[in-house]
Amino acid sequence: MSSGDTTDGSFGSPDATVAAGVATEERPTSSRMSDRAAPVAAQALPEARAAPSAAGPVESSSGVLMPPLLPGSNARQSLSFLRDPLAFHLGAARRTGDVWRLQVMIGGRQIVMTSHPDHAKSLFTAKPADAPSLTGESPLRPVLGPSSVLILTGDQHMRQRKLLLPPFHGEAIKRYVEMIREIAEREIDSWPLGRPFALAPRMQAVTLQVIMRGIFGVEGRPAPRSTEHRLQETVRRVLHVSTHPLWLLVEAANAGREDARGPLRAINWLIDRQLYAMIAKRRGAGAGGGRTDVLSLLLAARDEQDRPLTDRELRDELATLVFAGHETTANQLAWTFERLLRAPAAYERLRQTARSGEGESGRYIEATINEGMRARPVIPFVARRVARSWQLGEYVLPAQTPVAINILALHHRSDVYPDPHVFRPERFLDRKPGTYTWIPFGGGIRRCLGAELAMAEQRIVLDAIARRTDLRAPDPKPEPGRQRNVTMIPHRGGRVLVTAKHSA
Repeated sequence: MSSGDTTDGSFGSPDATVAAGVATEERPTSSRMSDRAAPVAAQALPEARAAPSAAGPVESSSGVLMPPLLPGSNARQSLSFLRDPLAFHLGAARRTGDVWRLQVMIGGRQIVMTSHPDHAKSLFTAKPADAPSLTGESPLRPVLGPSSVLILTGDQHMRQRKLLLPPFHGEAIKRYVEMIREIAEREIDSWPLGRPFALAPRMQAVTLQVIMRGIFGVEGRPAPRSTEHRLQETVRRVLHVSTHPLWLLVEAANAGREDARGPLRAINWLIDRQLYAMIAKRRGAGAGGGRTDVLSLLLAARDEQDRPLTDRELRDELATLVFAGHETTANQLAWTFERLLRAPAAYERLRQTARSGEGESGRYIEATINEGMRARPVIPFVARRVARSWQLGEYVLPAQTPVAINILALHHRSDVYPDPHVFRPERFLDRKPGTYTWIPFGGGIRRCLGAELAMAEQRIVLDAIARRTDLRAPDPKPEPGRQRNVTMIPHRGGRVLVTAKHSA
């Protein structure tokens, strides 16, 4: 599609939302059709593939051909992006094709977006020096700190990643399963009947407890005024403050900065006070004793030069695990139920299979999670900076161009996912998600460290909610998205109403 097709300036508008298939994807007539189609939906769907597209580094002599630029000023595009990221990203892809440019600035340059799986593969499999991550310029940097594994690049990133990987894989995950189940069941017991509430904060209550127990070894409810209790309350308050609409002004004031300023500096002081107190308490108690929580393992960890993590490195990694490690999973669960409650056939099948206790249950729950993360990925894009000239389809970008893989748009390609705006878990029955066509956790050497834990949490919580509750959406209209920092969250928190509860 030519660049001349991007001149109407409709991105982020209600018309763009409808055109992108977002606002209309769950009309009442579609729901009735889904019900009638339920027997057919029981079968796994055939796999589709995007047409190949050239991608990767090229000689600088190849010349430059930049993709079309979205219309509108920096301020207008930024506002549209923040107000309704679903409409913004999907509308842009619909209008421009696989590759486009944004006016939203990163590091003083425009950013190129791509939604083709071959382009994603070229960036995920590139040598780190050829396509380094742009997370060092992330708005999360002032909160997480320069030593966070999310912020670091190159050898430093790999060092931290190797130290952090063991507590989030294999046997470590198995130790969390029963704990997650207990926390989820207790949370469901507290839900009101017949009164609408936002699911996201309830899911955050679950995932925060999981993180506190898994990272710090906190069993049950921490004692009032204890170091663990103060840390948990600080995290809860910070997350609550960050949901306020005015928080966008705080983020804007800290954009592109390495150190926090204004209200964020005061918040960081509160976070640091509790995290450093926790580190000091645990160092004083020693790292032995057979403890298996993440902090104990990190205190005992040594890199290839036999060096331990410093207090600052520990602080930044703990902040990363606490803030990035539970909120994303909580919002993903809220998004999945937001979609399920507007797809009656899928929701009914999930409840039936979860309550049957048969082998089909696990398969369909897994497929539902995969479809939820396809339809509403909490992280809508991940970014790299190409250090060499780079080809993306028909376009050739100059070295040092920021490039983002638009996960949301890639997940809604009709040539990869037929009827992409329909919530259909059957896409993933008896089929693993594609390495470069399903990328909610990113990819390559920067794939999310906590992916295995996040999937385990979602399996257990989704199963418990489907078994124990009957839910409906208070408002049948789909919830739009809202951008908060680097995440896309349900605008109203994924509101639900419990019509009935069942015993555990």
